Amino acid sequence: MTGTVIDNDQLLNQAETALVQARQLVHTSLADLRLRSLDGDRVSPEKLDQHQLVSYELALCSSESAAAQFMLDYARELHATAGDAPGSVRFEDRLAALFCAEAVNSIGARLRARPTDFGLDEATITAALGETAIVNFLAQQLNASNIATVGQQACERGGDLGADLLDDDHAMMRDSFRRFADDVVMPLAEKVHREDLIIPEQIIGALREMGCFGLSIPAAYGGIQDDEHEDNMGMIIVTEELSRGSLGAAGSLITRPEILSRALKKGGTEEQKQYWLPKLAAGDPLCAVAVTEPNYGSDVAGVRLKATRTEGGWLLNGAKAWCTFGGKAGVLLVLARTNPDLAAKHRGLSTFLLEKPVYDGHDFEYEQEGGGKLTGRAIATIGYRGMHSFDLFFDNVFVPEDNMLGGPEGEGKGFYYTMAGFAGGRIQTAARAVGVMQAAFERSITYAQDREVFQHPIADYQLTQVKLARMAAYLAACRQFTFGVAKLMDQGEGDMEASMVKLLASKTAEWVTREALQIHGGMGYAEETPTSRYFVDARVLSIFEGAEETLALKVIIKTLLENLPSQP
Repeated sequence: MTGTVIDNDQLLNQAETALVQARQLVHTSLADLRLRSLDGDRVSPEKLDQHQLVSYELALCSSESAAAQFMLDYARELHATAGDAPGSVRFEDRLAALFCAEAVNSIGARLRARPTDFGLDEATITAALGETAIVNFLAQQLNASNIATVGQQACERGGDLGADLLDDDHAMMRDSFRRFADDVVMPLAEKVHREDLIIPEQIIGALREMGCFGLSIPAAYGGIQDDEHEDNMGMIIVTEELSRGSLGAAGSLITRPEILSRALKKGGTEEQKQYWLPKLAAGDPLCAVAVTEPNYGSDVAGVRLKATRTEGGWLLNGAKAWCTFGGKAGVLLVLARTNPDLAAKHRGLSTFLLEKPVYDGHDFEYEQEGGGKLTGRAIATIGYRGMHSFDLFFDNVFVPEDNMLGGPEGEGKGFYYTMAGFAGGRIQTAARAVGVMQAAFERSITYAQDREVFQHPIADYQLTQVKLARMAAYLAACRQFTFGVAKLMDQGEGDMEASMVKLLASKTAEWVTREALQIHGGMGYAEETPTSRYFVDARVLSIFEGAEETLALKVIIKTLLENLPSQP
């Protein structure tokens, strides 16, 4: 490490100063984009769409800066909680400072690449980021020797990125599910992946007994969540640990119950809550979500599957795609168009709960007594195996009137109920990304310490140390960002931040697992080691639960512009 070692207050204050300046630049650019996108006093979606590249990059800049702030807040809270001696510098401080430097450098590079598009000029950017203190901070943190030192420390710690500041209940929850991932999930994960098997009962049955499916369901309805308070932190901790074991064989099992239970809590009648929530909490039946269609993925308002009134209920006709766990599930949440007028868009959609038999294979055919038929076929994928994602075809499939979410009052409100469910799915996807990253990071350290090249373990080489340090910093930041958003959601806030952390963590997981594979060399590319599985599994994270482009352009940037404060 070069230069004089400074205390933690100086280090974190320097990081904060640099971050504040970067955020100011982003705020200035957001204000310029908002001005260019206004139609009267409202942001015009059509005008905003003329600036998609800038919108996407500002969404990413905003997500990075938010993650950096959460990381700094975490480092400061850690010192305050631990009662550290003044001036002491923890490993967590070094990770926070490194990530802040990486984020500020990344933001500056994007803005400098096309300043006019961002409503800026080189002089403005230089004035903000060219202050001596900021330049010195970035130079010190991004110095190869400094980064390598952080990498050496990460190796010595064996993948432990520091204190997590969890309360006793959440720490116990983490430890329990970490042991379960080590002892039950990991020994089965490779077989499930390589042979494209359905998730075995050893995993599902054990998670039922552990109450896993009731994490987001209040105790009054048979779940384990406090009746008065949500516990997004508990859901995130469990998801991360299970995803560390395997994304496809465990980490995604509670996503669909999370989405459906949130939709029920948002719009279900009391009778529907009393009937369905206890069943979901028990994991019997398992559930799936049928929203995406062959020609309508992220454009949920464009859903075409028709629901037509018939005696005693509705007939569903059309197709759905990417219905994960659609075979194994005993109930499907189906978003359908009850108003045939396409001009109604999202206001013409309703949500149904369709019960069906359970199927373990890669295809199924369910014929109802009245003649309706539902067929499904699993889509072959490079990763994320175990859950099986299905194409579904509905041919006069009958669903009873009572199974419209919200009852008669729920007609036309299905879009809103579904979106309420997806907010939880997005932050949970961030937790899944963190779990996959943690698994890849741990494997990378072990392999780097064991693998010798030119008479030295590759962990002794600077480039490997730099890779591990950056992996550690980004992983830690995504974790603290996820934890921070969970706390916001427990307070009834944080929907936009849930999209931001999903965007950032998913992109980061793809890069971290790529670096893990590279550290493993040829063995990383072989199915003989789980690193190749981490890589192909991570790739799906930026696609499902809201593709990154849709989140950036239709959710994050739109919300940022509509709620832009006078100062960042």
